[in-house]
Amino acid sequence: MSLEKYQHQAERWLQQAQADLGAAENSLAAGNHDWACFQSQQAGEKALKAVWLFHALDPWGHSLVKLIEDLPEEAIRAPLFAYLSHAKRLDKLYILTRYPNGLPDSIPAEVYTKEEADEAIRTARELVSAISRMITA
Repeated sequence: MSLEKYQHQAERWLQQAQADLGAAENSLAAGNHDWACFQSQQAGEKALKAVWLFHALDPWGHSLVKLIEDLPEEAIRAPLFAYLSHAKRLDKLYILTRYPNGLPDSIPAEVYTKEEADEAIRTARELVSAISRMITA
């Protein structure tokens, strides 16, 4: 794939990350705190994959931490290290927000709170905004 095509794909992934962030805000407003948390994780994941694509690299996996740590070039990876704590918080929301077998005697819809959803959205928003500045500058 040409560099132009990679960068076009990066734009598409970033747009979807922003859309997922909007969906998280809608889920929060509707009281679906578990989904707001998961959609926040998805926004962060897609934004990080946009970074990979912008640099003509092929991302793989769902861990935001790994998507930062596995970037092969230090110059690309270094600015993202400031967001490792964001990545760690969002990584925790990938599975438990969706499947009841990860929670003893409960389901995600019952245990995730408005405060957790607010924090997830804030965290994802900061990460997506930083990545947007990195690849659209």
